[in-house]
Amino acid sequence: MSREERPSRRSAARRRLARAEPEPIPWRPAPRASILRSFSHAFDGLVYSFRYQRNFRVHFSLAFLVLLASLFFSLTRLELLFIFGAITFVFIAELLNTAIEALVDLVMPDDDPRAKVAKDVSAGAVLVAAMHALVVAYFVFGTKASGVSASVFTSLRSSASHLTFVALILVVLLVIVAKALAGRTDLLSGGLPSGHAAVAFAGWAAISFVLAGTPYQLLVSAVAFFMAGLTAQSRVQAGIHTTLEVALGALLGATVTTLMFQLAY
Repeated sequence: MSREERPSRRSAARRRLARAEPEPIPWRPAPRASILRSFSHAFDGLVYSFRYQRNFRVHFSLAFLVLLASLFFSLTRLELLFIFGAITFVFIAELLNTAIEALVDLVMPDDDPRAKVAKDVSAGAVLVAAMHALVVAYFVFGTKASGVSASVFTSLRSSASHLTFVALILVVLLVIVAKALAGRTDLLSGGLPSGHAAVAFAGWAAISFVLAGTPYQLLVSAVAFFMAGLTAQSRVQAGIHTTLEVALGALLGATVTTLMFQLAY
């Protein structure tokens, strides 16, 4: 082989390697966050919306009042389901509206007619959801408003499960409000007050009232209190909350539930 042929063959081999397509990199899914972290991010969105969105605070307050009002009406399970469905529908529409507005501001920081259309349509979705909630409230509460009297309080004795459920929901809503007012955006990972302790001690208070007058009240109440204390202690031991945050959360949950049962049970 002559010396002139060697460079030409090497050049041809290099050209073939250059033309060869690179091997595709195998796709690997991104690591998934834990379930607890996913819930934490979801609650971050709720706290952010309550803290920075005025309309969300208005809907939040109205939902709080509606849940309180449901305690004084003899609602069936189906009617209660319609109430919670309407509240959830409004919250979903408001959260999506907030997300769309943030995304539009990110993609189109300057004034653009298309940005206005996107924001107007998302706001229209919230309006439709709010109108739906008004219709549901009219049909559920309108026919019962004339029959409300002092005797309605006694009917709550037969709906302790309804009272307990509403109490727990209200405690969670108050924890979200407290987190937002305290400047926290992470509901499940620290901050004032402890949501876990609030719900745990709210459950203990509800169990104590529901079982009042029964022979096993003291035993079950003591076990519930012990489990609530373990929940609070685990948050402190893990370094997620301070003792003060846990104590205030426990006080919030127990106080709200106790007041509700004292007034309506």
